[in-house]
Amino acid sequence: MWAAEAEIPAVRAFLEDHVTGSMFPLVNLRDHGLNGKHPRSMNFWVLREGGRITDILAISQEGVVFPQCPNMNWEAVKPALKGKGIQGLIGNRMQVRSLQNAIGLSDAEAFLNHDEPQFLLDLSEMPVPVGPGQIIPITKAPENIIRTWMLDYQMNALSMAEAPARAVVENSYATYCSNESHVVLMDGGTPISMTGFNARLPNIVQIGGVYTPPDLRGKGYARRALVLHLEQVRAQGVSRATLFAASASAVAAYESIGFKKIGEWTLCLFTEEQRINV
Repeated sequence: MWAAEAEIPAVRAFLEDHVTGSMFPLVNLRDHGLNGKHPRSMNFWVLREGGRITDILAISQEGVVFPQCPNMNWEAVKPALKGKGIQGLIGNRMQVRSLQNAIGLSDAEAFLNHDEPQFLLDLSEMPVPVGPGQIIPITKAPENIIRTWMLDYQMNALSMAEAPARAVVENSYATYCSNESHVVLMDGGTPISMTGFNARLPNIVQIGGVYTPPDLRGKGYARRALVLHLEQVRAQGVSRATLFAASASAVAAYESIGFKKIGEWTLCLFTEEQRINV
């Protein structure tokens, strides 16, 4: 059944117990509330056994589904989806792909459809890579260069077509600046890498938007930018960081810092809204 406002503390507690797979719905709930008008305001379909929450299907107002359903009892969650327009599925790979099949969307056309390994780092074990540069807020870095980097990332790392990629960059750059979520590694007056957080909670951050231009890769710049940024938030009480790796070279870089693989993650965003009729 759908969670009411009075049940949100219990919903939050369950998601926090599975925090590495629940960062997006937790942050959306904190920032935009329950059943509000904002596209990222959340709703939660909750399954219980003996009064205890066992599974939660989180759905944003814009139609992105975040399953946190360890039991994968899709027959019990289908009523939450029937008749809804779904824009995408994001979460644990096994859960997302199983749900996608259960609701008949395995063959739905998607402009983003990636399975990636997920990693976790205890910040107390983090080394600081030696190298040039110091980080500055993204708002103080050359905007034209950063936008070019972001577009290259969307089109080449995520295989997105140019038109939607430009729309993502426009929205994301504004969000990065307003949230002060991203930083740029500068070597003197030259930007050489960037990194940031796409979700942040008091004790854990989720890293996103790591980028080094092709001609500067292989020099450890992304590792240095990432660790310097994590050092900042460690001083503010953050103890862990999680991320997803889009390539073998990224995996090697993250493992060299101390990140350990904890599972697989799926990001699936459909080209068109999918109406669920199961």
